[in-house]
Amino acid sequence: MATGDRHDPYLSYNFSVEIDGVIVCGFSEVSGLQAEIEIQEYREGGVNEYIHKRAGPARYPSNLILKRGIGDSTELWSWYCDVLQGTIQRKSLDVVLMDSAGTEQRRWTLQNAYPVKWMGPDFKAQSSEVAIESLELAHEGLVFASGASISAQVSLGVGFSVSVTVEPPEIDLSVSASLTI
Repeated sequence: MATGDRHDPYLSYNFSVEIDGVIVCGFSEVSGLQAEIEIQEYREGGVNEYIHKRAGPARYPSNLILKRGIGDSTELWSWYCDVLQGTIQRKSLDVVLMDSAGTEQRRWTLQNAYPVKWMGPDFKAQSSEVAIESLELAHEGLVFASGASISAQVSLGVGFSVSVTVEPPEIDLSVSASLTI
């Protein structure tokens, strides 16, 4: 690393939340981005020095909690009310971390999320704090993606091309061939 070439960590205040690809409102806090691998222990007969530890399935022990100041937007409340009425609409939710220039650096996608708990603000006559509501979301998986997507196009020979697009966690490969005389 050259002298003066610093790479500071990203600051936690510079983030956004997208629901189905749309930034719905600003949040003051997001918590619950958590995943872990269950450990399955296996005892082998005759081996008393240790227990084998195998990687099991992934678990998401915490729901995602979004906190924001109450404003004019009622989209999240409506989504929660739909769940109360038995209409569960699962959505894709992205938490996006940006650098100081506002460029996306990290993205966590929660799959099949839906609200399971809403908590209203605490009202205090002696305080001038912002009224904060929180929404807790259950989900079925957490996928990490770096900020950059990779796209490449390669031409090989006459009339043959291969196009590869990688956007974690999916890979799209298309091949086309044509003969021109």
